[in-house]
Amino acid sequence: MAFVLTFLIRRLAQGVVIVLLVTFLIFTLLRVIPGDPVRIMLGPATTQAVVEARAQELGLRDSIPEQFVRYIAKAVQGDFGESYFIGETGIALTAQNVVGGKGQDTATEQREAKMTRAGVLKVIADGLPYTLMLAGMGLLFTLLMAVPLGIAAGLNQEKWQDRLAFFIGSVFISLPNFWLALVLILLITARAGLLPSIGYKGFGYVILPAIVLAVELAPIIIRGLSMSIAQALQAGYVSGGIVRGLPWRQIIVRHVLRNSSIPMLNLFGVQIGGLLLGGVFVTEFVFDYPGVGRSTVQAVLQRDFPVIQGVAILAASILVLANIMVDLASTFIDRRLKF
Repeated sequence: MAFVLTFLIRRLAQGVVIVLLVTFLIFTLLRVIPGDPVRIMLGPATTQAVVEARAQELGLRDSIPEQFVRYIAKAVQGDFGESYFIGETGIALTAQNVVGGKGQDTATEQREAKMTRAGVLKVIADGLPYTLMLAGMGLLFTLLMAVPLGIAAGLNQEKWQDRLAFFIGSVFISLPNFWLALVLILLITARAGLLPSIGYKGFGYVILPAIVLAVELAPIIIRGLSMSIAQALQAGYVSGGIVRGLPWRQIIVRHVLRNSSIPMLNLFGVQIGGLLLGGVFVTEFVFDYPGVGRSTVQAVLQRDFPVIQGVAILAASILVLANIMVDLASTFIDRRLKF
């Protein structure tokens, strides 16, 4: 128990540092990359004086370290700011309604516009359940496809099972997720009418996006699992078990698969982060799925700083927590491991 507490405290402290570094990197890049979110917010017809006044009000003309310290000070209190372009009702704000529809920069209109903007936590909270449902279903489909193929390939190296797994993995990894999404929408939804795909009006809308995620992740799991099992079969405990007369099934289940699970857990932890940072975001945008990914892609296109920063903190935190849980689970599988 003492080891677990020490491990969690040490890793959580490391995780906080990682999250802060990721946040600072994203925070800085957003402000040094060309493009002014205030100009996008107010529209091209707004005068430069009005743009500068609005930027000063939002604190975007202060130095980056000053802005970051102010942001972190509010973030630790649960205030991650407000979206520049998403209203409280979830409707996108345009340049017209942000400034009251007349292009004028009165104090009253600014206060009204500020009141209508949604908080970052609300934007994330509205989309997170949908993203978690999609990610969970994608991981489930991945395991259903990859685990049987990976185990069969690992136990039958250089045989047809291994060649089949290699072929399927090669095909899957060569399919871009956005292209596959469009093909599935065309064939499954538009032509066959078997499954819905655009937006979300029920659980059926999750299936096609989850298949796209599974196809993206499955090749990595298949290859990693097959290699891990093949290496475990060469270990001395396998030949020792055969000499002792242990049943082959027992050797495989209780020893080979158990020891193969540790590198797979580490790979799985990394893939959860990749899933959140990459595949889910693109897939949600293509399918117009109302999750955090779609909001993030839209925020990137509009340079919605607060939303991008909030999602970066969320993704980095989930990645850190996932790897902590993976390392902790690995120590329970193999007591010799120390992290």
